[in-house]
Amino acid sequence: MTRIARVRGRRVWDSRARPTVEAEVVLDNGMVGRAIAPAGASMGSGEAVDLRDGGTALGGRDVRRAVEHVETEIAAALQGMDIAEQPAIDRSLVDLDGTPQKARLGGNATIAVSMAALHAAAAAAGVPLYAHLAQGRPMRIPVPEIQILGGGAHAGRRVDIQDFMVMCPSAASFAEALDRTAEVYHAAGRLLREAGRAGGVADEGGWWPAFGSNEEALDLLLRAIEAAGYTPGQDVHIALDIAASDFGKDGRYRLSLEGRELDRDGMAELLLSWLARYPILSIEDPFGEDDAEGFRRFTAAVGDRVQVVGDDLLVTDAGRVAEAASRRLATCALIKPNQAGTVTETLAALEAARAAGLTTIVSARSGETEDTTIADLAVGWDAGQIKVGSIARGERTAKWNALLRIEEVLAGRAAFAGWDALPMRTAVKTPALRAWT
Repeated sequence: MTRIARVRGRRVWDSRARPTVEAEVVLDNGMVGRAIAPAGASMGSGEAVDLRDGGTALGGRDVRRAVEHVETEIAAALQGMDIAEQPAIDRSLVDLDGTPQKARLGGNATIAVSMAALHAAAAAAGVPLYAHLAQGRPMRIPVPEIQILGGGAHAGRRVDIQDFMVMCPSAASFAEALDRTAEVYHAAGRLLREAGRAGGVADEGGWWPAFGSNEEALDLLLRAIEAAGYTPGQDVHIALDIAASDFGKDGRYRLSLEGRELDRDGMAELLLSWLARYPILSIEDPFGEDDAEGFRRFTAAVGDRVQVVGDDLLVTDAGRVAEAASRRLATCALIKPNQAGTVTETLAALEAARAAGLTTIVSARSGETEDTTIADLAVGWDAGQIKVGSIARGERTAKWNALLRIEEVLAGRAAFAGWDALPMRTAVKTPALRAWT
């Protein structure tokens, strides 16, 4: 039995030049596990709380209190625990915090420690983290969902829609999917520069465009796919994160870019018109987290034509996932470890989705670091899909490169998930949609 000897906390920096929490779990045999908490910008109201210091320094976003909690209360509580007992370790963190959303110790403190313990357990077992997670079960290399254009809270709201992404489920491998995406990314950059619409890069590495409407972004993305030499809807598909909670409340949606407000039916009409015109394969948070009826009716209308992803609606909570699945509010659950606050709770949400027949996407956050834990989670838990941001910026490519290495190591033992990771399970043959009722 290998036990925890000590737990250390460290104040480090994320991709937005903001402090975050790193944790180290040191075992009695000298092995060490290390992990860093990410941070979101567009957040659901029900997710675990990042504990920030407040005040004027660094905009109130410092994490010295959260780091102190790791060094004191958490370290004392976990000392001597068996590193192989991840559920017990995470239960201790939950009980020690004592609040529904990790508000006392901070979800940033608990997830950093929980993931560090996971890394330490894999080190103690002498296996890669993905293998430790799989425990001999089948694994697949996930389909990447990769941002080309950034908008919403990640890009100064120049465009209302948060993420304009691409997916390549028809690729023969993860490496090929990245190759196609890189060509589209570079083509989009060229088109933006030629049109005088380039504005740098957004939080997650996608291009930060200056458009007059959301449709202009979709048109540009479609042209970029073609300019890269690919067939839209065949070689490369579009995926969107609407992040509607950021501009919608009580069934009303304010599109600031276009200066108009839509009710639920108007928002649905807009999205359904996009589905009819563009090769969109996945839509995340098409309605606000308080608009379950919008989700239900939209999911019924699109059927298996499009993957409907719940993020703010579900916040990586097993109970919410199960309820949403029973009401058919979505067909896919986004899985973000820091929304849950511990690895065990994250896995419970993924398993709830799988049990209900939903697909799953393991996801990074807009404030990221070089930590690559989610790459192992996506493979070891056989999530099928992964969303990290763009194919630019080191905190993003760290995850993509980790997955390239895993694919190489597992060649012949873990296939690229491809179409099997999506609700439709095969290429969409028709754009037909059902009635919005």
